[in-house]
Amino acid sequence: MQWEVVIGLENHVQLTTNSKIFSGSSIKFGAEPNTQASPVDLALPGVLPVLNRGAVERAIRFGLAVGAKIAPVSVFARKNYFYPDLPKGYQISQFEDPVVQGGTISFWYEKDGKQEFKTVNLTRAHLEEDAGKSLHEDYAGMSGIDLNRAGTPLLEIVSEPEMRSAAEAVAYAKALHSLVMWLGVCDGNMQEGSFRCDVNVSVRPVGQKEFGTRCEIKNLNSFRFMEEAIHYEVRRQIELIEDGGKVVQATRLWDPDRKETREMRTKEDAQDYRYFPDPDLPPLVIGQDWIERVKADMPELPAAMRERFVNDYGLPAYDANVLTSSQEMATYYEAIVAKAGKENAKAAANWMMGDVSSTLNREGVSINEAPVEASQLALLLKRIADGTISNKAAKEVFQAMWEAKSGDENLADIVIEQKGLKQISDTGALEAIVDEVLANNAKSVEQYRAGKEAAINALIGQTMKASKGKANPAQVTELLKKKLAG
Repeated sequence: MQWEVVIGLENHVQLTTNSKIFSGSSIKFGAEPNTQASPVDLALPGVLPVLNRGAVERAIRFGLAVGAKIAPVSVFARKNYFYPDLPKGYQISQFEDPVVQGGTISFWYEKDGKQEFKTVNLTRAHLEEDAGKSLHEDYAGMSGIDLNRAGTPLLEIVSEPEMRSAAEAVAYAKALHSLVMWLGVCDGNMQEGSFRCDVNVSVRPVGQKEFGTRCEIKNLNSFRFMEEAIHYEVRRQIELIEDGGKVVQATRLWDPDRKETREMRTKEDAQDYRYFPDPDLPPLVIGQDWIERVKADMPELPAAMRERFVNDYGLPAYDANVLTSSQEMATYYEAIVAKAGKENAKAAANWMMGDVSSTLNREGVSINEAPVEASQLALLLKRIADGTISNKAAKEVFQAMWEAKSGDENLADIVIEQKGLKQISDTGALEAIVDEVLANNAKSVEQYRAGKEAAINALIGQTMKASKGKANPAQVTELLKKKLAG
């Protein structure tokens, strides 16, 4: 039987406010346990929550970026359940009237060796508070509770179940991760729990309209773990069904050591949480004037920038997508083009996606930490374009510039001079080398003149060797053809 995978994501995005969503407590990461929990966070008798305006504005900003409807009136609800790290016995969330409704996320992903473009619809994005954290460390055989996270502002972003592979799901999550960081609504630190992914996975026979029974894999904090967890869960469900079993709706955890998902609890439905409007919080009213103020403060969005890169710089859509994967990458690229000129825009894109990205990955640093400044790389591109150095030599120059960690704007010229990498472009000097090569390679000359055009490659190679790689390849080829035709 052929199976179709159905995937939907719920992402918990920690908002970049200074304080919690309903109290003035700090949300700074790494504090000693229970030192950032106020009476409101601890749910002591008589305390009342007060909504953080900054959290609402970040939700509005996200909603505008994905083309969603911003609800003019949204309601906070109590989601009732008991867990040791939830002091109130309920979580303040949103249910029937979320602040952000609808919207889309678009992204590129690889399918069968080709780049495909896909748009996924969002169901909603709602504001809520985070719970605390259970610590299962060495506490004399006991677990501890840290309530520093309790009340941390979250935006839970829920997609429609429109993804059909692990590759699509990971690409969607990466696009969302990039967007919330671009907007400044989340720092995106997955190791610290700022961006967490819950993945709903089900399978169904190809052609069947009804969804299969889904299982939710909770709190995936890396894209690699997400991909591995989805692959495992898909195999588990298919094998279970084919063996005559039945998938049970459940919440599961990913064990990265054993490379498997494990059941945490059977999955609750909404009615099990007994949602009802929180009587301590009035409805959230968002007027059009508030939305317009947030919109006026928005940065240029990735989609608009991608379109601009295609129209203004003549880049392919794929290049534009890669270069707008982060605001820092896009800023660096535009700084290169500003110095090197639009005529070098495609070359700049190639370098950004090639040598620059591979060196960043190898060194484990971000583009903001790159020791080669945009203006320095721009000069290197100019030297390639004007024939001063070859593309091959430019790679050597770039690595030397990276290692030099110098702020000198003329660093490319300095390295080219120090390493003696300047191409021989003087026609007279090249002609002398070519004449000598032709004299010493009569057989190749004879083959070329007899119609074997590939024979010129041997002559080009000999010329480059004689010039110690410093000859301009384009000029060498042109000069050889001219001489051989004579």
